Amino acid sequence: MKSLLVPVDSGELIPAVLETARQFGRRFNSTIEGVALRPAFAEIIAPDPIVAMSIPPADWDESQFVRQARATFDAFAAQNPGDPTFRWRGGPTVEDGALGSLGRLYDVTIIARPGGKGSRMTAFEAALFDSGRPVLMAPPKAGATLGETVLIHWNCSTETARAISMGLDVLKAARRVHLVTVEGNTVAGPAARDALGHLAAHGISATEKVVAAGRGPGEAIMAEAKAIGADLILKGAYTQSRLRQMIFGGATNYILGKSDLPVLFVH
Repeated sequence: MKSLLVPVDSGELIPAVLETARQFGRRFNSTIEGVALRPAFAEIIAPDPIVAMSIPPADWDESQFVRQARATFDAFAAQNPGDPTFRWRGGPTVEDGALGSLGRLYDVTIIARPGGKGSRMTAFEAALFDSGRPVLMAPPKAGATLGETVLIHWNCSTETARAISMGLDVLKAARRVHLVTVEGNTVAGPAARDALGHLAAHGISATEKVVAAGRGPGEAIMAEAKAIGADLILKGAYTQSRLRQMIFGGATNYILGKSDLPVLFVH
């Protein structure tokens, strides 16, 4: 977890993103690199051939936007000298679609919770699906600690297995690790006790608990995280397809919309 990417835009939650990055980076003596994330502009779609083009307004000044983004990043870095290292990547703005490919060069991309005053879902999904790396979703307000008590949502899935594999450094650095299964919310796969054995093989001591789904698996996960005092959730994202999650709901969608804790997502 030595290299962290933080896309910076003009959103109100950027201070929380930067503080989340700082807390995470301190645990691993990381370098945090900022890059300007291009705003979303209206798209014009040509029918033949079908091409979508993003058209900025006439008064759009990309250089000015980059300067403002960097000024926000540099001001935060100046207020928090020492570890971790802050560095501006430079270059023009990065569009949502290119954020994922850029993220392949970093161990983690850190982005605000989507929706409202947070990040765009298109930017979040590009980082999650295209980078092949974890995405750390920053909550609207950073907490006092990050990564001391970690909740793993174990649902036996490939995505969760990847999350554990990519999050081993995080789990080894934690003081407490809790493996939580939501009743009736698993796929075919290894039992939680087997997952505990896998963690133990890496020197990670974890506890196991099965919780009732209640009104939904996402709500059950968040309630348990609050009950144990977790300051980070480790989760495989979109075990169900995005379409199915949209129609029937799912833990990933609920947590994306409601979590007030940082969440390390892996698809």
